[in-house]
Amino acid sequence: MNSNHARVCTSPEWAQKLQTSVLPTVTAGAELGTVMLEVGPGPGAATDWLRHRVERLVAVEYEQPAAEALAARFAGTNVEVHHGDATALTFADDTFDSVACFTMLHHVPTRALQDRLLAEVLRVLRPGGVLVGSDSLPGDGLHHFHEGDTYNPVEPSGFLPRLQTLGFEKLTIGVGGRLTFVAHKPGAAASR
Repeated sequence: MNSNHARVCTSPEWAQKLQTSVLPTVTAGAELGTVMLEVGPGPGAATDWLRHRVERLVAVEYEQPAAEALAARFAGTNVEVHHGDATALTFADDTFDSVACFTMLHHVPTRALQDRLLAEVLRVLRPGGVLVGSDSLPGDGLHHFHEGDTYNPVEPSGFLPRLQTLGFEKLTIGVGGRLTFVAHKPGAAASR
């Protein structure tokens, strides 16, 4: 994480923006169920909001220091933090009712790894489960913001066919100030 991320992504202003405009919009109408997986939570701005919408939230963070800080921050809550790689999840098939992925896909170094991450998400979702997320739109400003850091933006026009090819259905893609997406695993949602 470069100094820009350390300054902006851990700020209360970023958490407030994410929690008041992005998260409520993307999750509106989505059935999150009781058990959610969050991939790439970073400092936990989305985690703090999401944990109040499900009974159990499992977070997988790639960077060990961030995972340790997140585990300490949410100790004693309904959040379970794992240090791991979302392109090779260790969970069984059909484990989660929902998966959240907020402002992290552009940190995955290649399109192939992004697709592997999304395929893993599909695998661990229960039939009828939902993926909700958002990411930054490509641009010069964001490119400069990520100087010295991994920056592989998702091209919005190609994202829907990528999700379809992987096997997601009932897709909603939004492009405004950011890319937003909701996608479902085929099959009926399990009654709980």
